[in-house]
Amino acid sequence: MRVNKPEYREAKGFIAEVVRTNRRKSADIRVEEGAVTVVVPANTPAERIDDLLTAKRRWIKEKIALHQEMAPASSKRYVSGEAFSYLGRNYRLKVEKGPFAPVKLVQGRLVVSVPQGSQQPHMIRNALIRWYKRQAELKLKEKVARWAPQVGVEPTGVAIKTFKSRWGSCTAKGELQFNWQIMMAPNRMVDYVVVHELCHLIRHDHSPEFWGQVGRILPDYEQSRDWLKHNGHRVSAL
Repeated sequence: MRVNKPEYREAKGFIAEVVRTNRRKSADIRVEEGAVTVVVPANTPAERIDDLLTAKRRWIKEKIALHQEMAPASSKRYVSGEAFSYLGRNYRLKVEKGPFAPVKLVQGRLVVSVPQGSQQPHMIRNALIRWYKRQAELKLKEKVARWAPQVGVEPTGVAIKTFKSRWGSCTAKGELQFNWQIMMAPNRMVDYVVVHELCHLIRHDHSPEFWGQVGRILPDYEQSRDWLKHNGHRVSAL
C-alpha cells in the first residue's frame, strides 16, 4: 500500500521512481521495461535511497541497456510536437529541459521535463509509460466499477500489467488484469476489454455462451473485437 505520492530521484543516466510503503522492512530496486523503481519503507531518508541507487548503479544500467536491446524498434523520437494517443485522441508531446518532472496533461499537451543528454529519449519514454500506467489504474478501476453491476459480477481486484499479446486477463481468484497499453485505444475499445474480462467471471472460456454474455452488454462488441485485432499493434506502439 502506498502511503505517499511517488517521488523521483535523479541519478546519472536514469530517473528512479520512489514508492514508500508500510509493507516493507527493506528496500527493493526493480527495473521493468527500462524504468527504475525503488520500493522502500515509508520513513527511509532520501540520502539512503541515493546511496542505494549509487551502489546498484552498474546493475541498473545493465538492466536498462538489456531492455533497450530487446525492445522492438520504435518510430518514435520522443521530441516536442510528436503525437501520442490516449483513449483514441492524439496529444502532442512538449519536452521541457530541466530537473525531471513526470508527464502531465496540460491544455491538450503531454508535458514532461527532463535533463538534457543522450539518455533524454529513454527518460521521456519511461515517463510516458509511467503516465499511461497511472491513467490505466485510475480509468480502468472506474470502468470496472461502472460495468460490473451490469454484468452482474464482483471482481476481487483490478491490476495493471504489461502483456505482450493480450489486452486483459481474469485470474482463477477473480482478479482482473489489464494491459496498460489499451489506454492508447479509443474509449469504446477500452469498454469492450473491460466487459470482456468481466464476463470471464461468468464463463472462463470463449464459448458461444461467453460471447452471448458479452453481446448482452455490448451488442456491437464484434466491431470492437475486430478493430483491436487489426489495429492493436498500432495503438500499442510506444
